[in-house]
Amino acid sequence: MRALQVRRPRPATDDPLQLAELPDPRPGPGELLIRVFACAVCRTDLQIATGDLALHRSPVVPGHQAVGEVVGLGAGVEDWAIGDRAGSTWLAGFDGTCARCATGRENLCRAATFTGWDTDGGFADLVTIRADVAVRIPAGLDAVAAAPLLCGGVIGYRALRLSGIAGGGRLGLYGFGASARQAIQVARHWGCEVHVASRSRRDLESATAFGASSAGGYDDPPPAPLDAAISFAPVGSVVISALRALERGGTVVVNAIHLDGVPAFSYDDLWWERSIRSVANVTRADAQEFMALAGEIPIRSEVEVHDLADGNEALRRIESGEVTGAAVLRL
Repeated sequence: MRALQVRRPRPATDDPLQLAELPDPRPGPGELLIRVFACAVCRTDLQIATGDLALHRSPVVPGHQAVGEVVGLGAGVEDWAIGDRAGSTWLAGFDGTCARCATGRENLCRAATFTGWDTDGGFADLVTIRADVAVRIPAGLDAVAAAPLLCGGVIGYRALRLSGIAGGGRLGLYGFGASARQAIQVARHWGCEVHVASRSRRDLESATAFGASSAGGYDDPPPAPLDAAISFAPVGSVVISALRALERGGTVVVNAIHLDGVPAFSYDDLWWERSIRSVANVTRADAQEFMALAGEIPIRSEVEVHDLADGNEALRRIESGEVTGAAVLRL
């Protein structure tokens, strides 16, 4: 099979992904073998390829947003059949025995493993994934449209759930990249009033087109206090701007792996039972619930399509900020 591997991380301009011919993998016990039709490219893939995230294995095939067809079943797999449509997420595995796993929070398992980092991912013709983490893909979503939903879409959905937002509530989205563009569609489907904040005029125009009731800069107060907010920007000052926009009892969810630091702020901004919480990875339930919802709404994703051999170009365009929405490798 064809696959893009990272053998030695290097800058995106130096082609860190190497196209290789590898033996076809075989599914082990409890695994599915999937023929990949499309795999979205995430900023995490860029970080692995360029060394911002240290390799957990070398070489490794990146890609954790793969969509394809089941073509092989490992021993003990009973809930899947040949021909089923399946996808992968960042979560590759977990121990299933710890207190977090026992309460449906396998995303917090200390033994969790991750697709395209600890295991070979979907930048390949074939990939094996654990059957108990595989996601069923709704019939109405084609592979290219579904692939970007499996990371930014699912984690945006988890952020919505953690925010406690309910139908009719006022929600703020701070930053309006690919994940926020999917989250707003779910929030509008739930009947929420959405305020979007961004520094980008283009993003604010897009937010209005996606149904935002209001839009403005990060420090501009929304028309009315927010019941909940999600910050997608890796900037601590944006988190505080969102906090100051909250109604009493509201929550800011930080949907970012890293922040540049949270500046000092007045306790009055946190008073009245306002809260700040982070979101980390996703659970199996998040992925399955969101993908079913994505087929029902249906979720609209903005994509630019690349051939597998052009994976390095996709990384460069993500790094330079030229990608609007998501880049997808089509196999």
